[in-house]
Amino acid sequence: MPVRPVALITGASRGIGYAIAMKLAESHDLILVARDAEKLEIAAEEGRKQGAQVATVAVDVSDFLAVATALTGLHVDVLVNNAGTATMRPFLDMTAAEWHQMVDVNVNALYHVTRAVLPGMVQRGRGHVCTIGSTAGRNTFVGGTAYTGTKHFVMGFTECLMLEVRDAGVGVSVIMPGSVDTDLFPPGTNTSWMLEAANVAEAVAFAVSAPPHMLVHRLEVRPLSPKRPRGTAR
Repeated sequence: MPVRPVALITGASRGIGYAIAMKLAESHDLILVARDAEKLEIAAEEGRKQGAQVATVAVDVSDFLAVATALTGLHVDVLVNNAGTATMRPFLDMTAAEWHQMVDVNVNALYHVTRAVLPGMVQRGRGHVCTIGSTAGRNTFVGGTAYTGTKHFVMGFTECLMLEVRDAGVGVSVIMPGSVDTDLFPPGTNTSWMLEAANVAEAVAFAVSAPPHMLVHRLEVRPLSPKRPRGTAR
């Protein structure tokens, strides 16, 4: 029986991370990472129904000591840095706690999680690091001082890392979704026109399944139009 590659997904208990896990379960075994152990186990059971072997790691990715203890040395062929958080408010209305939470999850966790598993990829001469960015990584808007700042960091981080490890056989990709229908939006928001989490999962699967000699480094996916609900014929 062929050995399936192993994909580790952060923020895998809900939303985009859950959708990515379910898509990759078709072809990969999984290590699912998130804070909520109960929700992780629900995701794990769904992944097993698709034939994947699934392990769960309940850890806060912003806790660098816990991440190092839990993830260092794991065999990981595909890392999906998906965990993220967003607080949209003007700079002068933002608390220090909100600012630091976004930096810790959206920026610092990239270092801690990637640093834990990347050495094994380099040593084996193969692997793929895929990070979920945002179109906010090249745009700006009122209320986005912290969020867009972290997503601009993602763009710089992934391109530099790609240049550093490509000669070792490790690919690095960034997926840049536009608006996605998730619970990051407040209740009452019209999300009928937005991307679905499954659309982002398809983009991740495309990037990580490219031929070994080919790298999909930067992939932007958008809703067609805020004036056209999903399902509208073109």
